[in-house]
Amino acid sequence: MFIFAAMSKKWKVLGAMSLILLVLQSSFKAFEQAEDGIAIQQLRDLYQRPITQWPKPTIDSGVNWVEFKSLPGVDTAYFTLMEQPDVVLGKLLFFDPILSGSNQISCSSCHNPQTSWADKLSVSVGHDHQTGARNTLSLLNVSQRKSFFWDGRVSSLEEQVKSPIEAHNEMAMDGTKLPKKLHKIKAYRRLFKAAFGTEDITFDAIGKALARFERTLTSRRSRFDRFLNGEFKQLSDEEVYGMHLFRTKARCMNCHNGQYLTDEQFHNIGLTYYKRKYEDLGRYVITHDPQDVGKFRTPSLRDVMNTNPWMHNGLFDNIIGVLNIYNSGMQMVSAKPEQKAADPLYPVTDPLMKKLNLTKTEIHAIAAFLESVTATQYKMRRPEQLPRD
Repeated sequence: MFIFAAMSKKWKVLGAMSLILLVLQSSFKAFEQAEDGIAIQQLRDLYQRPITQWPKPTIDSGVNWVEFKSLPGVDTAYFTLMEQPDVVLGKLLFFDPILSGSNQISCSSCHNPQTSWADKLSVSVGHDHQTGARNTLSLLNVSQRKSFFWDGRVSSLEEQVKSPIEAHNEMAMDGTKLPKKLHKIKAYRRLFKAAFGTEDITFDAIGKALARFERTLTSRRSRFDRFLNGEFKQLSDEEVYGMHLFRTKARCMNCHNGQYLTDEQFHNIGLTYYKRKYEDLGRYVITHDPQDVGKFRTPSLRDVMNTNPWMHNGLFDNIIGVLNIYNSGMQMVSAKPEQKAADPLYPVTDPLMKKLNLTKTEIHAIAAFLESVTATQYKMRRPEQLPRD
């Protein structure tokens, strides 16, 4: 009986090992053989051509899109730029908690250079430990945005930078009093004189200096950029496969396209939580147009794997989970015609959201591609000393 039991246990172990090998072989073949029977080497051959000869992405009718484009390298003029008086002033203001009512919170409290200029929190935490309702957007490439905030409520970076300063749950500073506060510091008067030709400090001038500094915050080139520029070994087979899926079956380029992987538009992807705990009506709060209920801006995917948690409410910290949401299509939470007729504010999920039928292997390949789009974090040093004399 003992010998039989031992042999039985041995066969069970061998059977389990065989099963694992079969799974691994199946996974390996998935990368040898992409969708529709295209071999991975064929895909590599396709995407090693000039980008104008690449397979066209899957784009819905009526959608305006732009082809991928690589980021430029760091210009040597960057270092000269960072020494310009208005940029120097803006950087000091950005990191200075004196801009807040409590003297404890700076712009960098939520836009941390150590975390790709976001904060790694679901939602921001500000004055008196109050929390907001939305995730902190990274400031990387903010100079390329056409509108700001998740709901696009302002179109100027100079106006955007003022909002958190005055918000009661962020920096809680009266914008009419801040200039007087800074004017008491001789060093700031000298800095404003160097930047704008006058020691007179205004809230508008503060906004201009902050915006000037924020425009210098850009993503570094990623492996994806180097691939676009002909360094084809920069992407693994899995990442090339993921990029192909991103462009085709996963339909991502309907919204995430161009140099910064965003269409700069607003969409309802089905996460409004209407009449529930996390309800957020998005752009509708600004426009009061029922067609805008639940719409939020399409964030750039540049450095996306450094800026988790994701979505407007920061509720998702696992990229596979995020991709599963898109895979579902989210139309199950969209208003039916009779619901919309009875309640004009009942959210309708964007028709661009469709069930994708992606396999687990395909989802992981897309996640791998997103890693290639993410560059090494650039961690700007904070000022060693802030103006106080």
